[in-house]
Amino acid sequence: MIQAPTPTPSLAQRLALAFGAFFAILGDARLAARYAALRSAPGQAPAPAAAPSAPPAASPASPPLKTVVPDAALQLLALLQREARLIDFCGESLAGYDDAQIGAAARLVHQGCAKVLAEHFTIAPVRSEAEGSRITLAAGFDAGAVRLTGNVVGQPPFSGSLSHRGWRVTETRLPRLAEGHDTRVLAPAEVEL
Repeated sequence: MIQAPTPTPSLAQRLALAFGAFFAILGDARLAARYAALRSAPGQAPAPAAAPSAPPAASPASPPLKTVVPDAALQLLALLQREARLIDFCGESLAGYDDAQIGAAARLVHQGCAKVLAEHFTIAPVRSEAEGSRITLAAGFDAGAVRLTGNVVGQPPFSGSLSHRGWRVTETRLPRLAEGHDTRVLAPAEVEL
């Protein structure tokens, strides 16, 4: 069976993926190690998807995709730049800095990011159990809120060890935007006079 190529994610989808990956890697040393191994593996970069010669047939099991307006993602990125200088930090090559300098900069980025998250979001764990606890997932569990890893075979109920509690936003408090505000300007250029 030929699999249709994965569609290229939109800018908003890539921003959401990047933020999720950024905070997941900061919070999970094992995930960071797997990411580092993937990045350093020679010849392991995913090949770009080839353009299909014919439009792929729609999969009846695939839910319809929503069109996402990037304004909220861009607004969040601007807040992270303003409070944490996140774009400056991620855009800087770290090759010329020692670990202590990187750690000091990361502390400031961490404090700023934490401030943005605390001011603009209420975030709660997806699962209430402690990490490392043994849990059982009954049939009908929310596969969007719980990702199975390891040797996944058969049908629920599944029993396993909770390796990460997950995170869910329960409230969002992004500032309102003035009419005509250009969300694409994440940080204005600065000119000292």
